[in-house]
Amino acid sequence: MDPALAAGLQLALVVGVLAVAYVPLGDYMARVYATDGDRRSPDLRIESLIYRLGRIDATRDQTWFGYATSALGLSFVSVVFLYALQRIQGVLPLSGGMESVSPAVAFNTAVSFATNTNWQSYVPETTMSHVTQAAGLAVQNFVSAAVGMAVAIALIRGFVRARRSGEIGNFWVDLTRGCLRILLPLSIVVALIFLSQGVVQSFKYGFDATGLDGASVTNALAPVASQEAIKLLGTNGGGILAANSAHPFENPTPISNVVQILAILLIPVCLTRTFGTLIGSRKQGLTILGVMTLLYGAVLAITYSAESGLRGIASVAAGEMVEGKEIRFGLGGSVLFAVSTTGTSTGAVNSAHDSMSPLGGGAVLLNMLLGEIAPGGVGSGLYGILMLAIVAVFVGGLLVGRTPQFLGKKMGRREITLAALSVLVMPVIVLVGAAVTFVLSSTSDVLGNTGDPGTPAAIHGFTEVLYAFASAANNNGSAFGGLTVTGDWFQSALGMAMLFGRYLPIVFVLALAGALASQRRVPSTAGTLPTTGVAFGGLLTGTAVLVAALTFFPALALGPLAEALQ
Repeated sequence: MDPALAAGLQLALVVGVLAVAYVPLGDYMARVYATDGDRRSPDLRIESLIYRLGRIDATRDQTWFGYATSALGLSFVSVVFLYALQRIQGVLPLSGGMESVSPAVAFNTAVSFATNTNWQSYVPETTMSHVTQAAGLAVQNFVSAAVGMAVAIALIRGFVRARRSGEIGNFWVDLTRGCLRILLPLSIVVALIFLSQGVVQSFKYGFDATGLDGASVTNALAPVASQEAIKLLGTNGGGILAANSAHPFENPTPISNVVQILAILLIPVCLTRTFGTLIGSRKQGLTILGVMTLLYGAVLAITYSAESGLRGIASVAAGEMVEGKEIRFGLGGSVLFAVSTTGTSTGAVNSAHDSMSPLGGGAVLLNMLLGEIAPGGVGSGLYGILMLAIVAVFVGGLLVGRTPQFLGKKMGRREITLAALSVLVMPVIVLVGAAVTFVLSSTSDVLGNTGDPGTPAAIHGFTEVLYAFASAANNNGSAFGGLTVTGDWFQSALGMAMLFGRYLPIVFVLALAGALASQRRVPSTAGTLPTTGVAFGGLLTGTAVLVAALTFFPALALGPLAEALQ
């Protein structure tokens, strides 16, 4: 089949299924997080049991500070537990002969999975036991995703509520409902689909076979299907096997590949409907979805054009496969997956991003540097684009000489400051992290591409480091494969980038939610800037692009753009 036709069919299938699921799933999630619904009598017995065991008063709401303290406290405990589990896995039963994980790798991995990044600086099938995978990493795939959704819902409540105390909900209730009522049912359905396509599910550690050359080889096994489902639905990305979604045991067929892409996009896309339903204006949700779609489509078009044309030093005929691509999925399936995984905070890969053309690799890098808002991770994409929307409203208010107002709440100095701080966290981490790496740390022994300054290899080496910090700060987890990050510097630096990149924006978002919830709603007037429709959508799109372009253009010019011009 023609590569362009195959790519078009896959995209049409993804868009069609998302369109069908958009209203029912979006409205269902709105009912799950209903601000006043049935909290006094939870409809799930297991949910009631969790509240009793955790001594949680499900009827009591929290201020933004209490909500943030709960979220950060849970994340701290998660990091400590994951670290300890990895350090003692060698003495646990059913360890499969796996030794304890080194302190540096254990720290980096614990931070990675607790922050929804799933950056992996190790080979999973030879480093992590099934106990560590199931009891530690898989659990965090649920919990970290539910935390992102809870923060997004808290921000929505800030716009909806008008209480002097500024209460924005109960974190523990939102976390429990997100796990039990949304992520768990969906992951069961997706796991069953994967099993039907041949994704393995086994608690054996491997089996012996004879290779094509006659030599004996050992093939790794794991409970893949169950972990693969939540890895994608929660926009986590950490594969239970090292090759991730390029491995035939994780992603065996073109159908499973399309299902994986759908799983990545499903919740982030449908959350825009949830947003519109909860605030009582579906047009607001459609406007946000329109901006996400426009940005996603633009990056997809650039990436596919770059990958289907001539490729410089790795040039091939248009549409041909090269090293790093899976023939089972084709060019279209590889590009669609790459743009989806970097447009969200997933980081799963079915092809090697390091093998992409300079412009193709630069496009997926830019997709992360936009802030992963097209459509973004579960929850994090929605609250990320809402922060940019507040900045856009502020800019629009300055242009017309009016007090900025968004969804019935005034955007004063405190609100704009918190939104701006949330937007600026990621650029600071990425640029400072990359700069310090080259200034203070020797990178010659970890870069797969080195050479004299200005040569394509040296430029690509710079892009690898920039990509690594962009991935960590955006809690994505994908990487350019030419960079070795097993040394103490990268383990520590990227670990801190993941921590600050995840939790500083969460604190700013929750503080903003509390400030908004304490305000009275202000009725719109003739001078109020409309926040729906094409005009505001264009303003929001321009704001997102300008923030990324003005901030990262010099770095991109030194990396992928310079390499493409070579």
